[in-house]
Amino acid sequence: MAVALPKRSEVEERYKWNLASIYPDIEAWQADRRRVEEALPLLEGYRGHLGESAQKLLQWFHDYEQTAIRVNQLFVYANMLHDSDTTNQQAAALRDQGRGMMARFQAAISFAEPELLDISQERIEQFMAEEPDLATYRHYFDALRRKEGHVRTPEVEQVLAMVSDPLDTPRSAHALLADADLKYGFVDTGEGERVEVAAGTLQALLRDPDINVRRAAWEQYADGFLAHKNTFAALLAGGVKRDVFYARARNYPSALEAALAQTYIPRAVYDNIIETTRRKLPVWHRYWSVRRRVLGLDKLHPYDIFAPLTSHEPRITFEQAVDIICEGMRPLGDEYVQPMRRGLLEERWVDVYPNQGKRSGAYSSGAYGTNPFILMSFVSDLESMSTLAHELGHSMHSYLTRKHQPFIYSRYGIFAAEVASNFNQAMVRAHLLNTNPDPQFQIAVIQEAMYNFHRYFFLMPILARFELEVHTRVERGEALTADGMIKLMADLFREGYGPEVEVDEPRVGITWAQFSTHMYLNFYVYQYATGIAAANALAHRVLTEGPQAAEDYKRFLKAGGSMYPLDALRLAGVDMTSPEPVERAFEVLEGYVRRLEELT
Repeated sequence: MAVALPKRSEVEERYKWNLASIYPDIEAWQADRRRVEEALPLLEGYRGHLGESAQKLLQWFHDYEQTAIRVNQLFVYANMLHDSDTTNQQAAALRDQGRGMMARFQAAISFAEPELLDISQERIEQFMAEEPDLATYRHYFDALRRKEGHVRTPEVEQVLAMVSDPLDTPRSAHALLADADLKYGFVDTGEGERVEVAAGTLQALLRDPDINVRRAAWEQYADGFLAHKNTFAALLAGGVKRDVFYARARNYPSALEAALAQTYIPRAVYDNIIETTRRKLPVWHRYWSVRRRVLGLDKLHPYDIFAPLTSHEPRITFEQAVDIICEGMRPLGDEYVQPMRRGLLEERWVDVYPNQGKRSGAYSSGAYGTNPFILMSFVSDLESMSTLAHELGHSMHSYLTRKHQPFIYSRYGIFAAEVASNFNQAMVRAHLLNTNPDPQFQIAVIQEAMYNFHRYFFLMPILARFELEVHTRVERGEALTADGMIKLMADLFREGYGPEVEVDEPRVGITWAQFSTHMYLNFYVYQYATGIAAANALAHRVLTEGPQAAEDYKRFLKAGGSMYPLDALRLAGVDMTSPEPVERAFEVLEGYVRRLEELT
C-alpha cells in the first residue's frame, strides 16, 4: 500500500506555524498592502530633500521605517503561506503580489542611498549634533560610506530595484519545478509499504538500513533532476548571470567581490575557508574508510553516507526534542530558554511536519514586529532535532536582535547568522554526549554530528568551489551547460570522496540542481563553513568558561546589525580573521572520527 504525504489540511493545527499572528486572513493582508501602496508616494516625495535639514532627515527615517516594517511583514507572510503548500494557487498569487510590491517599494526608496552619499560626512555629523536621535544611525552612515563608488545614480538605482523581481524568476521557477511539479516516485521499504520520494522524505530513506532502499531513493531523486537537467541548467545560468549583472552594474570586479562587500567580509576569510577545507579532505577520507568498514562494504557509495552505523538510534518526538534542546541551551539562562520554549509549545513558531506541496529544506523566517518562524520537516530522529536546534539558533538570534535593536539594525549578515544556528547544535550535541554514556547512543550522536559536519564542512565547501567556478566562467563570457556543470561537480566530489567512494558521475554531478535556494544566494554557502567554525569555538568557550562567556555570546546575538559581523564575533570571543577557529572545528571533526573508530 502506498504511503503518501498528508495534505496540508490533514496536519494538526498545533504543528503548523501560526501565520494568523501576522495577519488573521488574506483580506487583512490585502488591506495592509493597499496601505503600503498609498505610502509609496509619500516616500518618493522625499527625493531631493534628505539633505535639507536634520529634522527632514530624521522624519525620512521615521516614515521609511514604518513602511518598511509593514512591507517586510507582508512579504514574509506571503512567502511562508506559499511555502506551506506550493500547490496552493491562491498562495502562489499572493506571493507574486508580495514580491511585486517589494520591488515597487525598493524602487520608491532607491533614490535614498545615492542622495545620502551626496551629503558630506561633515554635514551628517552636524545633523547628528542637532538631532540626537539621528545618532542611532551612526553605524548605518558608516556602512553606507563603504558603498561609495558602488551605489549608482538615483535613476540607475531605481532601474536596479525595478528589475529585482523579474530577475528573481529563475530561483522561484527552480523551486516550483523541484518541489511542486516534479514527482520522484515511490520506494518499497519492506512488508508491502511504499514511501513517496520527496525532499521531505529523502533523508529518512537514505538512513534506511536496507541498501536497496537507500540506492533506489537516491537514484530516483537524482534521476528526477537529471530528466530536466537542461531546464535546471538554464535556470541556474540565469541566476548566475543575474549575480554577474548586479556586480558589474555596481562596479565590482566580480560577483564574489560584490557578495563579500555586501557582508563586509574581506576576501582573505573566503580564501582561508576554501583552502583549509580542501587541505583537510584527508580527514574525510579517513571517515569514509571507517564508515565503509562498519557497514561491511567493499566500496562506499554516496547513498551509503547516511546509512545508520547503529541499530539503536533513538526515536524522538517533537515535544521530546523541545525538552532536550531547552536543556542543552540552559547555560545561556532563562533570558534565552524561556521565550524559546514558549515559542515552540505555545506560540507555534514552527511548521513541523512534511505535507504535500510543502517547500523542501528548513529555514527561519519572520520580520520586525512578528514572531520568528521555522519551516522544517520533522521526522522524529536525531537529525530532525538537530535541524530544529539549528533553526532555533537563527530564530533566537532574530528574537533577541529585534528585542534590543531598532528596525534599522534588525537585519544581520548571513556570516553572523550561521554562527548562531551552528552554536545551538554544538551545545545540544555536547549535552547529549555528556548525559548518556551508552556506547550505542554515543555512536548515534556522533553519527548525527558527522551528518552535520558533512553538510557544512564537506558539501558546502564543494558547492562554494562550484559556485566560484560557474560565476568565473560566466564572467569570462563562457556558457553554462548541464553536462559541463555535471562534470565540474562530479570532479569536485571525486576529490572530496577520495578512493573510498564510488562516484556515479551523472547522479553525483546533478547535486547542484538539488539546492533550489542556496545556489541563487550569491556566494552564500561558504558561510556555513565559517559559521560552524566560529560556533564550535564559541560553544567550547561557553561550556568551559561559564556565565561570562555566555553573556558575551548573548551580547553578540543582541547586537544584530548594529556592528560589522567580524566585530560582533570578537564581542563574543572569536576572531574569524584568524585560521584558529577553522582549525578548531576540524579538531572537533577529527575527534569524532577518532572516537567513532574506538566505539566501532
